[in-house]
This record gives sequence, structure tokens and C-alpha cells, in this order.
Amino acid sequence: MFLLYDLIWVLLFPLVLPCHLLMAYLRGKPRRGLRERFGFYPPEVLKLLQGKKVLWVHAVSVGETRAAVPLLKVLKEHYPEHLLVLSHVTETGRNIAQGIQEVDLCLFFPYDISWVVKRVLRQLRPSLIAIVETEIWPNLVHRAESGGVPVVLVNGRISDRSFPRYRLLRHWLRPVLDCFSSFCMQSEQDAVRIRALGASAERVQVTGNLKFDMNIDSSTVTDSQQLRHALRLPTAGSVLVAGSTHEGEERLIAEVFGRLRHAGFELSLVMAPRHPERCTAVAEVLSSCGLEVRLASGISTQSPPLTTGEVLLIDSVGQLLKYYAAADLIVVGGSFVPIGGHNILEAALVGKPVLFGPYMANFKDIARKVLEGGAGVQVTQGEELFRALWRLLEQPTNGQAMGECGKALLAQNKGATALTLARIEKTLASCP
Repeated sequence: MFLLYDLIWVLLFPLVLPCHLLMAYLRGKPRRGLRERFGFYPPEVLKLLQGKKVLWVHAVSVGETRAAVPLLKVLKEHYPEHLLVLSHVTETGRNIAQGIQEVDLCLFFPYDISWVVKRVLRQLRPSLIAIVETEIWPNLVHRAESGGVPVVLVNGRISDRSFPRYRLLRHWLRPVLDCFSSFCMQSEQDAVRIRALGASAERVQVTGNLKFDMNIDSSTVTDSQQLRHALRLPTAGSVLVAGSTHEGEERLIAEVFGRLRHAGFELSLVMAPRHPERCTAVAEVLSSCGLEVRLASGISTQSPPLTTGEVLLIDSVGQLLKYYAAADLIVVGGSFVPIGGHNILEAALVGKPVLFGPYMANFKDIARKVLEGGAGVQVTQGEELFRALWRLLEQPTNGQAMGECGKALLAQNKGATALTLARIEKTLASCP
């Protein structure tokens, strides 16, 4: 099976490589990370790795990286003698990771080709590999298991959309899943699904969702007026932050914002596209809606504050939580188009009400808990979003109460990090 998988890589690679180079070029970084993806590291990286014990955590992109932060913190605390390596597939994930102080080394994830994976494992020599959510790479887990390196799936989940596809491939997945030492799943449904795909029952444990264990730097959550002043946001009126938006959502939110302004609400908008490289296109969309746009990268402490009615466009990663903390209302994107949603718990983390759309397949359990806990509102389209925002702007105490419910929800569901750490400790202790 693994030989066939390598053959598929050989056949597809003439397509994969040009696609990777094209995407990198469009992001303005045509060569960054390509050598790392083949397992060729610069001398300073090899020197850092020399003689060190390594814990390797893989988080494909932004969402997985943020989810892994609580685990990264406790791993560094419990294994300070280990080098903590964090790998990513995407540029945005890596950019987020570089701000995590517990991480010693950020790398791009290698192409899952047998000779590349063998080279990477030979250089990293990890004591354990922790893969966040559902990144099942056959050659990596097979070569790691063959070399005596335990592989643990953490914060594991199998989405409604992925499960039918995985079931069709379960005959091929079973030998891959046999290479995992442990599966730490988010929910009982995820545990049932991974067992149905062939995971050994005794290796599967429901540990909960790491996203409920997120913490925030106390310096981020400060007095709202001070924070708005520092970010050059209006201190009067209300601030709406639209985070992690995708194509099609910016126009919808801009139109709702314009209607609210026309209705007489003193309101400003901060928008953060999920992929900052889209900011030029997003700015054109906003301008076509008759809105004035400023880029956050051009804002300094000497800049005049944003005026009510203007839009501040966030054109970098790693800043969103600060703007969430300064907001009155938060709309989370990836949920009004069929993307599957993004992490709505970040609003709860800063005690703010959250609104989101109908497409939440990737956060189904979290969305249910947020709604049951009274911490957010789900709407189906622009008209419902307009009416929901209208009600919250008219009755701001209702939004404040929702924010408090969000904080309570996080407190009630904590504990996944401790259970996951216990599983990792047990796995490492059983290694020769």
C-alpha cells in the first residue's frame, strides 16, 4: 500500500510542484520553504538540532496552530530539555507560529514522499510526533513507526464531510492508522468514527477540544478605551470586527454595515480576511460598496484615529485577537460561504458576542455549545445578520451578557490539554 502511495506521489508531483510555486509566487515568496519541504535545512537549523531531543508537533495552518497553543505551552513546561519543533503546510500557519514563544523551531512540513520523510526523520530524530486534528500522512506515520517514533493524533476530529470519503478508503487507511500510538479525539462521535475507520479501540480516547483551553495574554485584554486608542479605533460609537472572512463574505458584511450606518448607528468596521494576500481584492470590494478603507499596516501611534463609518482592513496575521478584544460585536467568517467555519471561541475568549453563518461543519460541536450556552447567534444570510446586529446595537447589555456566557462556556469545557498531556506522557514512558 505504501509503495502504491509513493507511486501516486511520483505521478502527481509534476502537478503539485508547479502549483506550489505558483501559489508562493502569488504570495510574493516564490522560493521560501521549498528546500524545507524536501528536507533540506540551513546549517543554523542543523546546528540547533544537533544533540537535542525533539518533540515534533504538526499543525497544518492557522486554526490548528491556535488550537495547539495550550498543548505547546504544557509540553515546554513538562519537557524543557526537549526542542519543540512546530511544522506547517501553509505560510499563514507558520507566520502565526513564529509568535509562540514556547516553539524553538518552525519548519514547513515535508512532502510526504518516502525518501523525503526518511531524510527529515533522520535529521530531526524526534522522540514523539503529535499531529493536530486530522492530518493523516501515510509515509510520515509509517516511517516514524518503523523507526520506533510514536505518533499521536491530538485534538482529533472526523468531520461530517470527510467521514464518507474516509470510509470509502478504510481498507487503505487501516494500515496507516495501525502506525499511530494513540488517538486523542475531540468528542465521542469522533472516537466512534476513527474506530470505524480501523483505529484500534484501546488506542482511542476522548480528551475533548483543545480550543476550550485557549488562554490570552493579559496585556491583550485591557481597558477597552485604552485598547481602542492604541489601535487608533474610534472611542465613540460601536466597533464591529469581521474576522477570517472569505471571498463572497466581504461584500455581504459591507452591505450590512452600510445599512446599519444608514439606519443611524454610529458604527465602525474592522475586517480581517483569512488570507491577508487577498487584501487588495477585498479593498476593491469595500470601495465598490462606497466605503473608505485604511490598511492596518499603515497605522501608527501618530495616525489619526479611524472615523466612524470607515473600514480598517487587517493585512497581516497574528493581530486578530487584539481587535476582537476592542470590539463590541464580532462576526466570524468562513461560515457564510461553504468553507466549514472558523473558531468562534476566540470571541468567547475576550468576552464578546459572536455572530456566524450556517456553514459550520468543521465546528459543529462548538457551534452547538455556543448556541446552547447563549454565547452567540447563528444566522442564515445577510438579512438575518442585519437584524441580529440591529438588535444587539439597540440593546448592548444583551451583547455583554452573551460575552459573559462565552467566558462561562470556556470555563465549563476546559480540561482537554491535561488529558492529552497525560496520554503523551504515557506514550513517551512506554518507549524504550
